[in-house]
Amino acid sequence: MNRKTWVLPAVAGLLAPALAACGGADGGSDGSDPIVVGTTDRFVATEEAPAPLDPAYAYDVGSWNVLRQTVQTLMIQPRGEGAPVPEAAQSCGFTDTGNERYACTLRDDLTFSDGDPVTAADVKFSIDRVLALEADSGVFALLSTIDTVETKGDDEVVFHLRTADATFPYKLSTPVAGIVNPDAYEKDRLRDGFQVDGSGPYVLKPEEKDGELVRAVFTRNPRYKGALKVSNGQIDMVSYQDAAAMGAALDQGDIDVMSRTMTPEQITRLAAADGDVDLIEMPGLEIRYLGFNTDAPTVRNKAVRQAMAQLVNREALVSGVYGSQAEPLYSLVPATITGHSNAFFNRYGDPSVAKAKALLADAGVTTPVELTLHYTTDHYGAATEREFEELRRQLNGSGLFDVRIQGTPWDTFVPAERDGQYDVFGMGWFPDFPDADSFVAPFLDKDNFLKSPYANSEIRNTLIPESRREADRLAASESLNRIQDIVAEDVPVLPLWQGKQYVAARDDITGVAYALNSSSTLQLWELGRGVSG
Repeated sequence: MNRKTWVLPAVAGLLAPALAACGGADGGSDGSDPIVVGTTDRFVATEEAPAPLDPAYAYDVGSWNVLRQTVQTLMIQPRGEGAPVPEAAQSCGFTDTGNERYACTLRDDLTFSDGDPVTAADVKFSIDRVLALEADSGVFALLSTIDTVETKGDDEVVFHLRTADATFPYKLSTPVAGIVNPDAYEKDRLRDGFQVDGSGPYVLKPEEKDGELVRAVFTRNPRYKGALKVSNGQIDMVSYQDAAAMGAALDQGDIDVMSRTMTPEQITRLAAADGDVDLIEMPGLEIRYLGFNTDAPTVRNKAVRQAMAQLVNREALVSGVYGSQAEPLYSLVPATITGHSNAFFNRYGDPSVAKAKALLADAGVTTPVELTLHYTTDHYGAATEREFEELRRQLNGSGLFDVRIQGTPWDTFVPAERDGQYDVFGMGWFPDFPDADSFVAPFLDKDNFLKSPYANSEIRNTLIPESRREADRLAASESLNRIQDIVAEDVPVLPLWQGKQYVAARDDITGVAYALNSSSTLQLWELGRGVSG
C-alpha cells in the first residue's frame, strides 16, 4: 500500500463512537480559511423540478448531502455506524412491544438558525407536510408507515404507525424527516430554489448561476444544539461539471478535498502518488443496476429481462471499467448488509448464451431483441459511458440482442425516467440508511421512487411488512431472501455492481476518515485543519 493511500476497513467504524464528541457548535478549530470541498454533484432548479433542496422533494445523494448539513433530524446515524442515536431529540424509542408507537422528546432550548424555537408542533408540521405534498420524487414513501403524528406539549412527539416498522428510527435520521421552520416553508407547496432554513450544524448561503447551485457556503450555526461536534467554521462546497475539472482544481490548490465522483483513472493515479494529497478508500453501499419499465412492449415479457440477466458478465464489466474499485453484485441487497443473498447467481449462474437463447425461444420471443439502454451522462461519473458500452458489447455479442445506448444529462434523465419514457435505464442507488429495507422497499413497494409499474403482491403485502416487524435484522433474513429470489425470477431490476468510495484530501485536512459514512453521507462537520505531513 502506498503511504499516501489509507484503506479503512468496515470494522474500523466499530471503534469510532468512543471518539465522537457531542454538544453543538463551539467545538473544533475554525482555521483561517474555509475548507473547500469539490464535488461533481449538480444542483439544478428546472421547470420540472424547481425545488431541489426542499426536504419534501429532495431524493438523491447530492441534495441530501446539502440538507444533512443544514436541516436537523430527530435521529442521526452515529459517527461509527450502528443504530441511530438522538440528534434534535434528547431521547427516542418505541413505547409498545409491537414497534407501532414511537415517541421522541426534544432537546431543551432547541432553536432554528434564526433564533425561533423548535417545538414539537414544528416536527409535526414538517412530517405532515411531506406526507401531504406527496412529491413526485417519491421520497414521501420513506415515511409511509406513519399513520398520525401527535404532540404532547412543546417537546414531545409521538408517531403512531400503520404497521410495525423496526426500521423507523433509521427513517427519522434521513433528510425527508428534517425539521423545517413553518415560517419559511408553506404546508401546501414546495419551496422553490436553493434556500434552506433549519436547525442543523450549518447555515447555507447558496451561490447560483443560471438556475444552478455552483457553490454552497456552509457557515457554522452558532445556535446549533445536537449530537455533533463541528470541527470547522466554514465549508465551501463547489460543484464542478466533471471529474477532470474537479481534479484540476485539486492539482491547482483551489480545493482541499475531492469527493464524489472521481474517475477510476484518478483514483489509480492518486493511489500511486506520493505528494501532499492523501487518498482515503472506504467501504461503500453504492449499487448500480438496470431498471425496466415492465409495461413497455420491448421488455414486458419477463423472458427478455431474464435473458439479459443470463447474459450480463459482471466480472468482465467491473474489471474492464472499474478494476478493484467495485465488485460484482448479484442482488439488490449488497453483500455487506444483513439479509443479503446471491439470488441472481443462484438462479442464473455464469453467463450463458445457450441458456439465454433457450429462455427467449421458450417464450416465443423473436431475436434479435431491439433495445435502447439509457444512462445519465453527468451524475455517476465519467466511467458510466464506458460501462454502457461494455453492456452493449456483451448483449450484442450474444446475437440475441440489438442494443443501442443513449446518454442524457441528469436534469432531463430523471423526469423522463419517472414519466416512463425509458424501457431500460441505468441508475445508481445510495441507501437511505444501512439496512436491507433501504434496498428493497424503494424499488418494490407501493409509491416506489422509480415509478415502476412492477407490483408483486407477496412482496408488498406480506414480505416487506414481515421483515419490518423484526427488530433483530438477522431474524428478518427469511423474508428478505424470499424477496430477493422473486426479484431474480421476475427481474424488474438487474443489479450490476457494488462500489467502494473514495475521498482525496490535502494532508493538512483532518477528520477525512469520517467525512463519509457507508451510505455516502457527507459529514462536513468532521473536517478541520491540522499540520501538514
